[in-house]
Amino acid sequence: MALRVIRLLVPQGATAFRTGGHVQKSGIHTSSVNSLQYGFWAYILGERTSPRLTEYSKIITVDGNLASGKGALAAQLADKLGMLYMPEADIHYVDRMNKEKEPLSSALNGYCSLEKFYTDPKAKDGNSYRLQCWMYQMRFMQYADAIEHMLTTGQGVVLERSPFSDIVFLEAMWKQRYIRKQCVEHYNEIKGISICEFLPPHLVIYVDQPAEEVLKKLKATGKPHLQNVPLAYLKSIEEAYKKTFLPAISEEAEVLAYNTEQAKDIDKIIEDIDYLKFDKGPWKEQDDVTYHHMRNFVEDKQSVADLTVIPRYLPEITVGAHDVDSTYYGYKSLPGKAYAVGYNADIGDKNILFK
Repeated sequence: MALRVIRLLVPQGATAFRTGGHVQKSGIHTSSVNSLQYGFWAYILGERTSPRLTEYSKIITVDGNLASGKGALAAQLADKLGMLYMPEADIHYVDRMNKEKEPLSSALNGYCSLEKFYTDPKAKDGNSYRLQCWMYQMRFMQYADAIEHMLTTGQGVVLERSPFSDIVFLEAMWKQRYIRKQCVEHYNEIKGISICEFLPPHLVIYVDQPAEEVLKKLKATGKPHLQNVPLAYLKSIEEAYKKTFLPAISEEAEVLAYNTEQAKDIDKIIEDIDYLKFDKGPWKEQDDVTYHHMRNFVEDKQSVADLTVIPRYLPEITVGAHDVDSTYYGYKSLPGKAYAVGYNADIGDKNILFK
């Protein structure tokens, strides 16, 4: 039975980001209890997306190797342009979507560990590929959130990395033989049926930092699990960006590349962005009809999540039926998970009796 933990965790209903500042960090979805969900009747009654879009209604992703400064650049860029800043999705992204008070256990977050990957990337239990799959799912969900926010509010989004660039980590893992060939084939199949449902970013900004400098910065963090990251792995990531991802994405999106010093000049970067024509890629072909279908799709988080799950047996990501039941009932036993949102368990029976 394929690993479907994500199905337990994905919230239902529409997404809405709360506003209230020049720069916003990614908010958490509100349910239809708090805001009406966009749908067929909203479109029939006249709601259109294009009138709210401006020149900065764009999806911008900032990519680069580990510790390359892409997060700082993305935050500054969002601040200057009045866009929403979304930090890089991590293992616990869905926990934040669900407003968990504290991160849930690894059993509810992909059965994977980032720390274990760096300390034992060739672990026999398949942690490396589970991590790759789970991170792709998290970035996929975050990208759906980014599109929904832009189409719903008209505000552009700047986010660190996206599911489009996840291929660089897969290539690096495979080159270092952290994963098996069957895992590469499985990943390509998943990505092949899922990423095609999304339009690529309008703009990809790449921060270029040599792998040797990245390694020094990782060691300087003092974090134990980052002290022995192989230089070869970092070089593989850098190579995959330059030889695979950037050439491919440049066919559909604008691409700007800067070294770490150039990336500090935010005004120059904004000037470069203003010179871009944004005249390539599928975004320029969209209209209110396609925006309508796009909004309907990205609002349905369960449908989005389902695209990243296919029924294939692979030991690294497969769990038995008993483990699935154990995980399900373990999740339902957590405080506040036994009943649907808004249901009062203490008076529920009384309400039924007096109806």
